[in-house]
Amino acid sequence: MAGGSGTRLWPLSRSFYPKQFLELFSEDSLIQGTLNRLNDKDYGTPIIITNNEYRFLVKEQIKKTKHPDSQIILEPVARNTAPAIAISALISIKDGADPLLLVMPSDHIIKNEKQFSESIKKAREYAEKGYLVTFGINPTSPETGYGYIKASSSVGDGIFGIERFVEKPSLNKAVEYISDGHYSWNSGIFLFKASTFLQELNSFCPEIYESCLKSVNSAITDLGFIRVDPVSFANCPSDSIDFAVMELTSKGVVIPVDIGWSDVGSWSALWEVGNKDNNNNVSKGDIYLDETSNSYIYSKERFIACIGVDDIIVVDTSDALLVVSKNNVQKVKDVVNYLMVNNRTEYQNHNEQFRPWGSHEVVSSGSKYNIKRVVIKPGHSSSEQVHYNRTEHWIVLSGTALVMCGDEIKTIKENESTFIPAGVKHNFSNPGKIDLEIIEVQTGPYLAEDDIYRD
Repeated sequence: MAGGSGTRLWPLSRSFYPKQFLELFSEDSLIQGTLNRLNDKDYGTPIIITNNEYRFLVKEQIKKTKHPDSQIILEPVARNTAPAIAISALISIKDGADPLLLVMPSDHIIKNEKQFSESIKKAREYAEKGYLVTFGINPTSPETGYGYIKASSSVGDGIFGIERFVEKPSLNKAVEYISDGHYSWNSGIFLFKASTFLQELNSFCPEIYESCLKSVNSAITDLGFIRVDPVSFANCPSDSIDFAVMELTSKGVVIPVDIGWSDVGSWSALWEVGNKDNNNNVSKGDIYLDETSNSYIYSKERFIACIGVDDIIVVDTSDALLVVSKNNVQKVKDVVNYLMVNNRTEYQNHNEQFRPWGSHEVVSSGSKYNIKRVVIKPGHSSSEQVHYNRTEHWIVLSGTALVMCGDEIKTIKENESTFIPAGVKHNFSNPGKIDLEIIEVQTGPYLAEDDIYRD
């Protein structure tokens, strides 16, 4: 599952670039790490269900994983986890199969992958018997940011029935749960047969089941994406798998595990799981620290110096800077709400934005100019378009550009440039085998993105 709203790790995550696409711990993003975790020959082709807005990000990122041919299902609107899993389960059985489904969020980390693999093998036995298995995390502290699962009596070796699910508790309640010894954190990871889940969903939430069935029966495939029917899916109730199925079924069981798990749900959680120096600091980027401790410092580009500070979070991106004490990280969402209410773009996009043909990044801008770095993938091209309020100068940094400007088609090579007048239809394409990199300089009285007209 690769949805999300991109609020809790702002300014690194944005609504159009949530945390599953971030490279927080290695050269792999969280979604790439999740896919690469599926390295056993017993796994079938992964199914990724995601927001329509993220389709090209997902497609681009999975190319660099062990599963570049993963199926990608697009949700036209968000409807929570129960419908998302139902859609995936229905698609998985379309050819008459009844596979075991390992359901995982794409934006969690698991440090002990060997132990996770062993836990899956144990859970598999019970899933094949018709149980809905959820993976509980052995708690290490009284966390208030996680839901909890209370286990009941044992049904097998390390497998327990479920007495109840608990939403995020108060600190006092969380302390009680830790002392009780029967509670585990709710990881949102499940293993079950597709048919078992669908039967239970149909029993307890037939409206969700029927809406999802109609959505899948009318689905189409477009550019390699599976698009479910938007009308049927929009009519589907929104609910989580916990509320829709797991709290109601008699087939639910929990396997408590210790796998080095985190949902990386806040900057303080990221500090918790990061590699710390001698002063308990986690840093990434060009960083200087002096008399600084218990802090998380991140810089994408600029040099950052921290002197005489403790227990803070500093995150610097090209268009936003966050400085917050570790005990106030939950208020980051208030910043995002402020940006949304005031129609600021910083909650939505980074300066770098991704398109089917490549990406573009704002390098510098002013009232009458805009400078972008544009990358076009081999064999791709931009749409044909016209701007009436701006002219453009294109300078090729690397690769070769095939440029259409009005009735003229010309080739522009490295260190060469071309001029696009206002009011003239144009596009560019990359006929080469390497990325085409261009500096685009826009000038004019109006530079907003809505000054684009296509046929």
